[in-house]
Parts: sequence; structure tokens; C-alpha cells
Amino acid sequence: MRYRIFNGRIITPYRIIGDGYVLVEDGKITEVGRGNPDIDGCTGIDAGGRYVSPGFIDIHTHGAGGYDFMDGSTEAFTDAAKMYGRHGATLIFPTTLTSTDELLFKTFDLYREACAGRTCGAAFGGLHLEGPYFAPSQKGAQDPRYLRNPVADEYMEILDRGDGIIARWSLAPELEGAGNLGRELVRRKIVPGIAHTDATYGEIQEAFENGFRLLVHFYSCMSTIRREKGYRIAGVTESGYGIDEMDIEIIGDGIHVPPDLLKLAYGIKGAEHIALVTDSMRGAGMPDGEYMLGNCRDGQLVKVTGGVAKLLDETAFAGSVATMDRCVRTMYREAGVPLCDAVRMATSTPARIMGISDVKGTIAPGMDADLTVFNDNIEVAFTMSGGNIIYNNIKG
Repeated sequence: MRYRIFNGRIITPYRIIGDGYVLVEDGKITEVGRGNPDIDGCTGIDAGGRYVSPGFIDIHTHGAGGYDFMDGSTEAFTDAAKMYGRHGATLIFPTTLTSTDELLFKTFDLYREACAGRTCGAAFGGLHLEGPYFAPSQKGAQDPRYLRNPVADEYMEILDRGDGIIARWSLAPELEGAGNLGRELVRRKIVPGIAHTDATYGEIQEAFENGFRLLVHFYSCMSTIRREKGYRIAGVTESGYGIDEMDIEIIGDGIHVPPDLLKLAYGIKGAEHIALVTDSMRGAGMPDGEYMLGNCRDGQLVKVTGGVAKLLDETAFAGSVATMDRCVRTMYREAGVPLCDAVRMATSTPARIMGISDVKGTIAPGMDADLTVFNDNIEVAFTMSGGNIIYNNIKG
């Protein structure tokens, strides 16, 4: 199919092109410009003066629409993908929780089956393994039964069983054996992330030098300044600000990180080093109520109230129920970030972090036709992934 999306405000990383159009052919963007050229054999889509953005990329998400990616079914992947499309995400990286290796390997198999089939929603970019190599003191909502230090025999089997489908792996770099795992991830071109960690600034500096370049859900489940024998010791949070080239991902719901801290992070790191993520669980896009975090049969029961997911005892957040459009809206409306930069944090920056910026994350000729159309309140009306329309609420 050939498409001409016209009468839109085209968002680039640096400016907005008014009265713009985008031509799409065979899943690729072929032309971007002003006006509304008449092209034979091209289906016209009137953006109605709305913004036309690169499709949102969610590099950290556990589920949505009532599904978790560890439910043990291909439907958990394919049906959740539809919910992401309705909220502007065109590419997602399904994320696991700490679990048994048996469940993890089953998730690998189901992910491959889901990728082999056709999805009517967001595309899959690879799996994100979150855990099980975390500091118990920073476990958050991760199941403590499965936390442990990395052992080569185990993680090499995981890597071999997940060959070709693991895109990133998050762990605590201060654990014994974590450095060796990090170097193996870099060797395999898998993105290592720093998460659920009690590391010191010095330990993060060492991890950065060994390939750990991303802080996972910044501010959440990571150490900050503490005292040892009266002396102040900087932690992981400070390393995010102190190491200029360190990337950070932020849950942009305005809850996990309030707007004043979102503004601070943006002011220090800039849009080029911040990726907005949802870290969403199955309650994303669903009404308030009780939901299972992780596998639907033996995960942890959590409650969602007022759009916030917490453990039943309310001692910790339990993922989020955010969607990517909400994250962009929060940065733009509540944190006061310019729209181009808010969109950049949901598109080109995560694409660079994941090593796919040559085909994803910007609107330009030769890039994949991943597009999202939304209004001034960042309410999504149309989503296209790889040239396929996965959501359309444009009338007429």
C-alpha cells in the first residue's frame, strides 16, 4: 500500500513542519514535505491539523490491556500489542520479571511464536530481561524468591536459549559475577542496563567503563547519597547526573517521578539522554482494580487505584499503568518540556539506545513507516507500524 498523510504538523527532533505531508510506500517513508501533492494510486489520510510524530518506542514494558508477557500464551503478546497501538506505540520491547528459569524459557518460546504470527498492534523489538540478578535491598516489586547473583553456567544457558531474541538485560552491576555478565552482553550486542541496585557512584563508574550505559527506571529502586562512618557516599542516582554520557530511562507517568524531578532530569540530561518508558503492567489501559503482576497464575496480586499500581501493603509501586501517550503528555503538560523534546524522548532517543536509529525514531526518507498522529492534548487518533495501520480513529 501507498499512503499520503497530509494536513499535519510534522514533528522532527528539532522542529515542527506546518501543513506537512508524509509519503509511505512498502513500509518505508519515501518523502516528507509541505502541502498536499496529488499522487496517483496513493491512499490519502487527512491528519486534520494534528501532529504527525514518529511512532513511540517503549523499551521497558511488562504488559497492558489485561495481559502480562509472562502469562504463558501467545495471546498475551499479540493482544497486548493492540493496546499499545491505540496509545501511539509502534515498537515495544516486552519485559520479563524475576521468575523460574522454566517460566523464562517458556516465555522465550511464546515470544518466538508471537513474532512468527501477524500482530495487529505494535511490533516487537526483542525481549528485555529484568532480573533475576538484583540487590535484595532494592527489590521493589520483584519477587524475592528468585533474586540471586549471576553465575556463568546459568546466564550462559539463558543467553543461548534466548539467542537472537534478547535485546537488553537489566541487573545490579555490584553483584559478584555481574561484571563478567555485562561484558558478555556487550560482546553479544545486548544492551546491559543498571537496575534494582545499591551500588556506589564508584561502582557505577566502573560498570559504565565496562559497557553499562543505561540506568533503568531512574530514581526507582536505586541507591542515593548515604553515610558511611560519617562520610557521604554518592549512589546510583547521582551517577546518572554526574556521568555525562550515561543514558537514563524514566517512567513518565508523573507518579513514579513527580513533575519537578522530571523537569530537573530534563534540565541536566537533556532529551538526548532520556528515554521515556511505561514500565507498565497488565493494568495499563484498564480500569482501577486488582491485577496480577507477572504470571496470571502465580504472580503477585497488586491494586490499581487512581491510575497508580501498588503492592497490596502499599510499600512499593508495582510497575505502572502508564501508556506512552500519557508519558509524552506528562513531560509536555506537567514538566513543561518542549513538545519536540518530549517526543524525542519517546522516539529517537530510545531508538539510539537500542541501536536501531538507522531505521526507527525519526520521520525522514528511508526510515520505517512508524507514525503516530495525535492532537494538542496528545490524544492518539492514528497509528501506523511498518506501513500497516494498527489504529485509526480519524473520521472521514
